Amino acid sequence: MKINTKNYFKFFLALVVCLSVRLLPFRAPNVEPILATLMPIGRAYGALAGLAFAVLSILLYDVVTGTIGVQTFFTVIAYGTLGLWAAHYFKNKKANKWSYVRFAIVGTFIYDALTGFTVGPLFFHQTFWGSLVGQIPFTMLHLLGNTVFAFILSPAIYDSLIKQRPRDLAQESSPLINPLQPKTI
Repeated sequence: MKINTKNYFKFFLALVVCLSVRLLPFRAPNVEPILATLMPIGRAYGALAGLAFAVLSILLYDVVTGTIGVQTFFTVIAYGTLGLWAAHYFKNKKANKWSYVRFAIVGTFIYDALTGFTVGPLFFHQTFWGSLVGQIPFTMLHLLGNTVFAFILSPAIYDSLIKQRPRDLAQESSPLINPLQPKTI
């Protein structure tokens, strides 16, 4: 799909909405619409847009909240990988709620494994067992949030990304006689 000014606006609007949701106070951890948004963006605009959305979503949040650290690096890699994979995965799949849900389930487990089992043990001296046990409630919340958002939001986001303005009625109606290929009755 060709990227035009309207598509850039939709892309940045999606970034702002995801950032705003992540900044809500008293929100359950890991319940956020990033994955549900990057799937339709990757499908509609391609792998580079999926990667850019994933990376920018994480970086913007960490810059705004002042939490840039080693976890930012791992989170960017994990979500960036999902952004690239989403474009590839949805290339030959229909944009329906069940394909989004399937991707969200597998993507959540991949993301949580890449981030949950690396940062704690490698940088914060957490045992692997402690990381595994501690990751379970966060992964369950993440899985619930991503599955519900994928089911409800992803198809709607995709539809809004690809929706074109209706043409003028005069442009949509075809003439009775095509001057280049007239038909005789």
